[in-house]
Amino acid sequence: MISQDLLDILVCPVCKKPMVLKENGESLKCGVCRRVYPIQDDIPILLVDAATTDAA
Repeated sequence: MISQDLLDILVCPVCKKPMVLKENGESLKCGVCRRVYPIQDDIPILLVDAATTDAA
């Protein structure tokens, strides 16, 4: 699980806006550009190539 302190400083690598932990706890989502970054072994993978785009 990612700590709240880490979530407070993480930003989207594309648009530099804050991200939120998705309800499944397995990814981070940017509310502005809707990119979803996976979390593997409690490490956020903030690579644009690893991101998907969420329609909602």
